[in-house]
Amino acid sequence: MEGTQIKKVIAYWIQGEISSFIKVWLSAYASLCYCYFAGKTLPKGAARLAAFLPVVALFLILPLQLHSAHLSGTTGFFLAWLATFKLVLFAFEKGPLSIPSISLLRFIALACLPIKLQQKSLPSGSQQNGKINPSKKALLFALLLKIYDYEEYIHPRIIMVIYCFHIYLSLELILAVAAAMARGLLGVELEPQFDEPYLSTSLQDFWGRRWNLMVTRILRPTVYLPVLDCSSKILGWKWGSSPAVMSTFIVSGLMHELIFYYLCRVKPTWEITCFFLLHGACLLVEIALKKAVNDRWRLPRFVGTILTAGFVMVTGFWLFFPQLLRCKADERGLAEVAAVGAFVKDVFRALNLTIHS
Repeated sequence: MEGTQIKKVIAYWIQGEISSFIKVWLSAYASLCYCYFAGKTLPKGAARLAAFLPVVALFLILPLQLHSAHLSGTTGFFLAWLATFKLVLFAFEKGPLSIPSISLLRFIALACLPIKLQQKSLPSGSQQNGKINPSKKALLFALLLKIYDYEEYIHPRIIMVIYCFHIYLSLELILAVAAAMARGLLGVELEPQFDEPYLSTSLQDFWGRRWNLMVTRILRPTVYLPVLDCSSKILGWKWGSSPAVMSTFIVSGLMHELIFYYLCRVKPTWEITCFFLLHGACLLVEIALKKAVNDRWRLPRFVGTILTAGFVMVTGFWLFFPQLLRCKADERGLAEVAAVGAFVKDVFRALNLTIHS
């Protein structure tokens, strides 16, 4: 990473990005306070939804006030996707925001953070079998960042594989920080957002039970179940799930297009939507094959894991990552990480000089 690029990023952040970030989130918190009290006074249904629509529109606009890859991307995910979908559910007295007697602080945290409260605390160590703990993931992430310094000596396909792990680990760490903040504010245990997706044995396992579980939880009541209810009345229960699955993947693709727009600020190429359409269609084929063999025959677990990881990576190289790479979101993101690292080093250096002077 060139020193001049890092300096430009640092200068830009000093000139107002952090200030804009604070203003964006203060606006979001104020809007959620309004929704909280509106939900207390308005009956569920059209009236409450109409009251929430201006906030939904605001949440779609707010990420455009940010320009750094990390801040605009995470803010877009938290507000434009999770918070808006949760507010739509709340308008009809559904979803996590409809918990009786929920406090304002908990309402805000549940609305804009990718968390779900656990009913009971899990026994210590009950989830750690075969998993990598967060500290090791943070170390792996740091090592990946260091590898980019030697990018010119590494084959591009290997870099793409590294980038897959980079995306996963960065999301894991960002969501872990958000969950930790909520844990500190609310004093509750929180469910994990990922369940080791690299151990997936099928696409159904990957998308339904392991990858970004908060998105799965929010898409199921907002898209999958309503479409399933309608399509089953027309096609019957045997075939009604197919339109529901495809609708869920289409909505996910469109929301990813929106997040990518926040990151890149360029006209969509619809490659991301094609990625999710492809995975939705392949998932339907997988479900049909499982029904056909009726669980009489299964692939060995390690074979299923290799095939699933390989399919996700190959299709990601083809359709998911190119738009990010064309707009240099990866370079911007690395520059921002380097900028933060340089800033922290300068702070510690200044403190050290102050202590020893």
